[in-house]
Amino acid sequence: MSKLLNRWLFEHPQSVDETYFEHLLFAGKFAASLLLAGLAAMVHAVIPGMFEKTASKLIAQMYERTKDRG
Repeated sequence: MSKLLNRWLFEHPQSVDETYFEHLLFAGKFAASLLLAGLAAMVHAVIPGMFEKTASKLIAQMYERTKDRG
């Protein structure tokens, strides 16, 4: 059981040179950005004049933050 927990909780954060909590914070912020991008895209779908580039800008920012990670 401890090997399984170690694999699930610690191996990946270590592979990107982070602690569990550093990774939790990074991934949580990433998830929030994805949600915001999705909401902006949904509003844009209904009202095309709103949030014209918001989702694509957020996604580009997320890519820049992650492209060179582990």
